[in-house]
Amino acid sequence: MSTAPLFLVDELPGPGAFALTGAEGRHAATVKRIRPGETVLLADGRGGLARAEAGEAGEAGKDSLELDVVEVVRLDPPAPRVLLAQALVKGDRGELAVETATEAGVDGVIPWRAARCVAKWEQGPRGEKALARWRSTVREAAKQARRPWVPTVAEPVGTPELARLAGTSAATLVLHEGADHVLCAADLPAEGDVLLVVGPEGGISDAELDALAAAGARTVRLGPDVLRASTAAAVALGAIGALTARWTARTDPFPDLEGAARRS
Repeated sequence: MSTAPLFLVDELPGPGAFALTGAEGRHAATVKRIRPGETVLLADGRGGLARAEAGEAGEAGKDSLELDVVEVVRLDPPAPRVLLAQALVKGDRGELAVETATEAGVDGVIPWRAARCVAKWEQGPRGEKALARWRSTVREAAKQARRPWVPTVAEPVGTPELARLAGTSAATLVLHEGADHVLCAADLPAEGDVLLVVGPEGGISDAELDALAAAGARTVRLGPDVLRASTAAAVALGAIGALTARWTARTDPFPDLEGAARRS
């Protein structure tokens, strides 16, 4: 049995009748083929979550789905919050990085123009298009993971801006294969922001490491092996989830759902 599908809306409706329209309504009616009586979830991407029962599809069964919203909850954000400074990587590996990080629970993504990045997001249409792809990827990954919170994707930053952000975070962890300390032994805060920094394919330069260290960052490694720039964040997020209350503090917002109207 699969979990109830989640659809994103701009504003979460209250209990009662609601028509899911637009791209999400079309996806529910024609792609997912939600049948009357099935349970679906609605989220606003900002912690609001609703449980609803599907009714009939809209006109021609293509553009909308009628719903009966049964219950609405507002969930607290995870603590500590984890922000990912992901260096730009070439091809579709950047989208893979933010996709898997979103599935692993990241709360925000900051594209980083590191010195050794092969990919370059120049100002203008090409850079805007690349940023839009990251944002679209994060949105779809959040839906797939049934997340009530959709991570934000900020405008790209250089190292000076990243160092300033590191100085205001509760903890900043820079993943580096040459670090003396491992992430699993790091002292992580219970609240505030944890800034996780992942470098590009060519690695983080000494000057960048010095700038981040001066701002209070610590270098850590995940283990004996070297991971790709596109997969390191997801692995680190798994470790942070296990080492903090991010995973254990979460409970089922609808404990009485019991798989009702879920399809196999």
